[in-house]
Order: sequence, then structure tokens, then C-alpha cells
Amino acid sequence: MNSSPLLRPAICAAASPNRTLQVPTLQSRRKSTISSPMAGHDLKPTAPTIGGFLAKKPYEPPSWASHLNPIPSHTFSLAHLPTPIHKWNLPNLPEDTEVWIKRDDLSGMQLSGNKVRKLEFLMADAVANGADCIITVGGIQSNHCRATAVAARYLNLDCYLILRTSKVLVDRDPGLVGNLLVERLVGAHVELISKEEYAKIGSVTLADLLKKRLLSEGRKPYVIPVGGSNSLGTWGYIEAIREIEQQIQTGSGEIRFDDIVVACGSGGTIAGLSLGSRLSNLKAKVHAFAVCDDPGYFYNFVQGLIDGLDAGIDSHDIVNIQDAKGLGYAMNTSEELKFVKDIADATGVVLDPVYSGKAAYGMLKDMSANPAKWRGRKVLFIHTGGLLGLYDKVDQMASMVGKWCRMEIDESIQRRDGTGKMF
Repeated sequence: MNSSPLLRPAICAAASPNRTLQVPTLQSRRKSTISSPMAGHDLKPTAPTIGGFLAKKPYEPPSWASHLNPIPSHTFSLAHLPTPIHKWNLPNLPEDTEVWIKRDDLSGMQLSGNKVRKLEFLMADAVANGADCIITVGGIQSNHCRATAVAARYLNLDCYLILRTSKVLVDRDPGLVGNLLVERLVGAHVELISKEEYAKIGSVTLADLLKKRLLSEGRKPYVIPVGGSNSLGTWGYIEAIREIEQQIQTGSGEIRFDDIVVACGSGGTIAGLSLGSRLSNLKAKVHAFAVCDDPGYFYNFVQGLIDGLDAGIDSHDIVNIQDAKGLGYAMNTSEELKFVKDIADATGVVLDPVYSGKAAYGMLKDMSANPAKWRGRKVLFIHTGGLLGLYDKVDQMASMVGKWCRMEIDESIQRRDGTGKMF
């Protein structure tokens, strides 16, 4: 097989006649399904909606963000909002410290997580620009890529995913674990790249190579960057700050958050949260736990995103970024995975191992090491989703869960009929 990046065939039904797993590419649907609902690029949804889901909406920014530029004109309603906020009874908190949690993991099912907020703006822009397909890039278990694939199919757009994997797996069928299952069920075209090729070439060039190839085939691709993190995507979490403000106002009105804690993987979420918190009346201090790269990189990247909105603010003044990558992106120690298991067991909240798991782990470590810093504060933790990523860790976590046994039944026990033969 040719090892040149992006010359490998996409994972599709025609790849090999003797494959046991075949996923249709839906190529025959490209022209007919895209031209009808998107004719004239008028942002019409794929079908009439009830309740607003998948509908186009004119966008009006919060008054405190109306000076930013450019302001998006429309969004697509893709997320189930507002996501709930509730108190999170974590163990071993500093004295008088309260932690609350905003459940962006409940923003949908296939579209769950923080990425859908960005996609509401990005997909509207793609359709407005006449796109018939979407390109994006991520890791082999990318939550963003899964959400993008689903959003694209909802809007009758094809989706091309450039997924980063190890060099020993790059020429193999990637399988159906976790996010890959959803991506392939909705017909995404998967193109694999090795981590070494990715590091050498970079996501921007890789996406551009694929874009040029699709343009040569007569397609109209729209590129969404890694994590949906550009200045347009940043509006997703500017808007989330407005949502948090409204939730506080419609509640008792007595809660005022001192801090917001969130994982950082591509930068767009923390850019929107920190800028929105500073401009709004929320004024909570944003703490970001970086699960890849380093704080210096993210300060610079966030600066570029907010400069792209003419915000006139220094990123160092609005967010505190800490290193939480541990062994590396999407890599976990047994201690981190045990933490995810223990938090689920203690509170019922299931964290993902790549993002929110590492952020919560880092937050509680910092609270333990610096209790005075957190004492008496009300903290809002943003759960950014990623549950499907846990399926990639089952082998590492199998020994941690336990609590099963063969039920003992005495032979003398008599049957008592219930409803139906099975009951």
C-alpha cells in the first residue's frame, strides 16, 4: 500500500472484497441529497422541524459582546440546550469550597460534548458558503470528529475525517471502537495518518491537501480546524457564558461562581469561556487544564482567537492555564483511570479519560496542594463530554471495576410467574 499521506484509500466498502467489515460510502447520494435542501445556500434545514432542532436561527450576540467583530449572522440549532448545572459532591474538598458542574456531556447523544456548541456556528458558515462536504482533523478517538460527522450528516453534507493513529495501525482497518463506530455508522470517509506524518506535515497542510483533492473532483469542501477552534467557533462558548448567566438568574439568583474549571485540548472552548466571563457580569476566573501541548502554546493560540474577534484583551489576563497532559495526549496512568472510576462510583458523574477526567484530576490535586487558594470558593466545572472515549480504555480499566459475582440460587427455590414467559 502506498505510504504517502492522503494517497491511501479512504476506509470504504470498495477497499477490499475480502474484508469482513464493510461500511457504505454513500457516494451515490452526494449530488442528489446535497442540492435539494441547500439550494441557494439559504441555510434551510434538511427537513421541517418541531421544537427548533436543526433549524437555522439568526444570531444576536449578548449585549456585552456586541462590540466583537466579526459577529456571526446565523447558527444551526444542533445542541440540546441549556445543559444542566448541579452541585457536584466531590470528596476531600477544601473547607467551605463548593464545586458545581455544567453538564455539556448532556448536550446530545451522538452530538454530545463541547464541540457541538462550536459546530452550531461553523456548520452554518459552511452551508452559507455553499459547501457540499466537510473536512476536519483529529485523533483516532476524536470527539470533535465524531460530532462533526454527525452534524454534517444531519445537514446532508458528506464528511471527510483525517484521523491520527500509530504507525503500526495506519494501514489497518481502524475498527468500530468508541467514536469510530458513530463516525462510520453515519457514513464518514475516514483517512488515516500516522502520528509521525501528522507531526511532520501538520493539520493545516493535511486538510489543505485533502481540500485540493476534493476540489479537483468537483466537490465544494469546507475545512473545520482541529477541535473546531477558530475565532468563529469561539462564539460557541461566548454564548455558553450567556447561558450560564441566564441559568443563574432563573434559579435562586444567590449562586455566584468565583471560578470556572475546564479541560483544554484545542483552545477554542477556553477562549470563549474566558473572554465571555471577562466581558459579561459573570467575572469568574477561568482555570484551564491543558491535556496536550503546553501552557505557553495555548496562551499564544487563545490570543490569536480573541485577536480575531478584535477583543483587545491579553489572554494572560483572562485565563490561567496549567499543564495536565501527564503521559501525553489520550494517554493515561493507572492512577488517572482509577480516579475516573472512583469519581463515577462516588458521584455518578462519568468523566472521559482524555479531557474532563484529566482536568478534574488536576483540579483536585491543586486543591489538595493549595487549599488556601480554593477555600470558600464556588467553582463551576465544565464537563466537556467524551464518554465514548472510555471504550478505548476498557482493557486498562477492567481490573478496577469488579463488583460482580455468580448469583447463588438454592435448587429448592420455586418459580413464581411474572408477566410473559421471560418474567
